Amino acid sequence: MVEKLHRDLMGSLDEWRQRPDRKPLLLRGARQTGKTWLVNEFGRRYYDDVLRIDFLRDADAADLFEGNLDPSRILSDLSMYTGIDVSAGKTLVFFDEVQECPRALTSLKYFCEEAPEQHIIATGSYMGVSKHRDSSFPVGKVNMLTLHPLTFAEYLENAGQERLAEHIVAGDVEHVAGPFATRLEDLLKRYMVVGGMPAAVLAHLNGAGIGTIRGIQRDILDAYDLDFSKHAPSRLVDRIRLVWHTMPAQLAKENRKFVYGVVRPGARARDFEESITWLRDYGIIHQIHCVTALREPLNGYVDTSTFKMFISDIGLLCALADLEPSIITERQRVFTEFKGALAEQYVCQQLVAAGYQPTYWANPNGHAEIDFSIDQDGVVYPIEVKAEQNLKAKSLRYARDHFTLPHAIRTSLAGYRDESWVANLPLWAINGLKPYLKRHADAWTTGNSV
Repeated sequence: MVEKLHRDLMGSLDEWRQRPDRKPLLLRGARQTGKTWLVNEFGRRYYDDVLRIDFLRDADAADLFEGNLDPSRILSDLSMYTGIDVSAGKTLVFFDEVQECPRALTSLKYFCEEAPEQHIIATGSYMGVSKHRDSSFPVGKVNMLTLHPLTFAEYLENAGQERLAEHIVAGDVEHVAGPFATRLEDLLKRYMVVGGMPAAVLAHLNGAGIGTIRGIQRDILDAYDLDFSKHAPSRLVDRIRLVWHTMPAQLAKENRKFVYGVVRPGARARDFEESITWLRDYGIIHQIHCVTALREPLNGYVDTSTFKMFISDIGLLCALADLEPSIITERQRVFTEFKGALAEQYVCQQLVAAGYQPTYWANPNGHAEIDFSIDQDGVVYPIEVKAEQNLKAKSLRYARDHFTLPHAIRTSLAGYRDESWVANLPLWAINGLKPYLKRHADAWTTGNSV
């Protein structure tokens, strides 16, 4: 029976713990991605005690921050309140759901300046933290990490495929592409239906059927829907729901560009821009903007009026779209559903988890479009996603040549190959893109072999 999930971010938390220039840490992420569990488990592994305050469940705890924000006073009061003595380096102080107490969020500034020896972690939703950014956010006084749904590599590690996961995250595609491709494709197919929400992954690893997993995903979607009513301005609630529930229809289009008319016939940008911003801040959509040129820096060429949107988790997308559970038993269908949008959703999710801020590019005349573009170490890479084994890539070749880029990336169900102008990475290998690019970039630029 699997009781705990391995999360890669545990290593990042340990690195934070050992940093001599450590600041209070703010761990962000969408609801139900496992922030509370991760910090509690981190505290259990590395500290003698964890002093945890859950501001969502314990509203009275906010009163402890109503006086001055002197760290010594706060720690003394917290100790009396919880019965836990605080010892620097041995006690982890954990402010859970910190967005519910703006003054606790503000106090992180003073812990940074006056009590840097204390180990403080606060967790908060995107929505809550952004809501207080102007008034109480401790700008420059916190370290920040983001917890996403499990990546495919994390799923592999938890599914007993640690060595395969190791090779993938190292970008070592060549050594696993041949003999393990069929196994990895089957595991990827399952991941694309289960997704990366911890509750769904745990149920799956413990033998639950797809019907049970779909029920868990729908419970998460219901919780999100309740949050729309609870946290969003009342004037936006209906529009937020419209945007959210039409996401499958947006992705089912041949052209993934977000179209306001799909949300409501005749709708314009001004009708739904604020609702989209709210969903992005809440952390359950990724807004991928179009760039006018594939040049460094990509953010300098962003067209904010043109974008695609994806959901934070591919399993939740399957549930939101009400895809029939039998999809997992049909070899190729999971990759081709929605005209290949599930494959794009998967790639987007993995790129975001890797720390990229993906964009995309479309030729103004409509004759060429690149699914994603990223920059790494001063180099722009166009990425094309193929849902099957079709390797035709006219748009990718055009973009690479037009912008004189050293190399392009195509990801598909086909095997690994590196040609003169493009590398084909199997879809299951995309978690290793960053180290793969680091290892090959010089060779592509200079023409020398790796």
